[in-house]
Amino acid sequence: MDQVAVEKQQEHKEKIASVIREVGKVVVGQEYMVNRLLIGLFTNGHILLEGVPGLAKTLTVSMLARVLHLDFARIQFTPDLLPADLVGTMIYNQREGKFEVKKGPIFANIILADEINRSPAKVQSALLEAMQEKQVTIGETTFSLDKPFLVMATQNPVEQEGTYPLPEAQVDRFMMKVFVEYPTKEQELEIMRRISNMQFDYTVSPVLTKEDIFDIRNQVNRVKISESLERYIIELVYATRKPREYQLNEQAQYVQFGASPRASINLNLASKALAYMDGRDYVLPEDIKDVAIDVMNHRIIMNYEAEADNVKTSDIIKAILNKVPISK
Repeated sequence: MDQVAVEKQQEHKEKIASVIREVGKVVVGQEYMVNRLLIGLFTNGHILLEGVPGLAKTLTVSMLARVLHLDFARIQFTPDLLPADLVGTMIYNQREGKFEVKKGPIFANIILADEINRSPAKVQSALLEAMQEKQVTIGETTFSLDKPFLVMATQNPVEQEGTYPLPEAQVDRFMMKVFVEYPTKEQELEIMRRISNMQFDYTVSPVLTKEDIFDIRNQVNRVKISESLERYIIELVYATRKPREYQLNEQAQYVQFGASPRASINLNLASKALAYMDGRDYVLPEDIKDVAIDVMNHRIIMNYEAEADNVKTSDIIKAILNKVPISK
């Protein structure tokens, strides 16, 4: 890496650290979630957040949008939501005597799809089409969505009544599925103290511009990954499909379908982003292992035996990481 690139990477690393600090002024103890959201931002990947209510998923995403100085829209998904409520519709203008396009909230840089599993399939498919195609058709006109365009969806794993679980093929379009954990005792004490102060300040300062984001994306693309690590990624993903070939006989009885090729693509991208955010221009095996669970946990389909024995996808992935060697 030449001196200019080194200086640029250092500058970006400092700005990314500033982003995490600014969000931390309002949100306590969710650095891991912010890290994953930034990986999605820098690799053009959408993120699915899953966690019980009250873990600051919505607040974290909205604060991050402010720090990144991007247009933000929060859409609360409900059973009566219609695709037009999301993408927009044609409205008749009586004065002009013609129909006009009224754009929906999807026309923003960061979309928070809150409780995505509360809306019916038509709305979910409208959102996921926009995620995939980066465009929306209203009437006979197709509109390109502004860049960057990132969907951060949340779903509640507790309440299943009145929900419409996302089909596996749609969940697969999310780069990562991140499980948001409870805060520690010390973090929860800090949260309680902050909120009990009625003068608590929710203001944060913008740190990154759109130009910075696009620049970081270009730099992430230049991060090197060796052929042995590329093959390691393929072996990890293939082990989810044919676990018996890797002497994972115990895990094989629980896996119905393995991860799709999107897992390989996103493992590559996420590990590069993680390496760059850590100040390196090359990927280490630890980078791949670090993002493996988030990238693959929603892409492995388990059978009923796994549910009966309380075996989770993360257990399968951990066993694969322990078993699959790095190619020489």
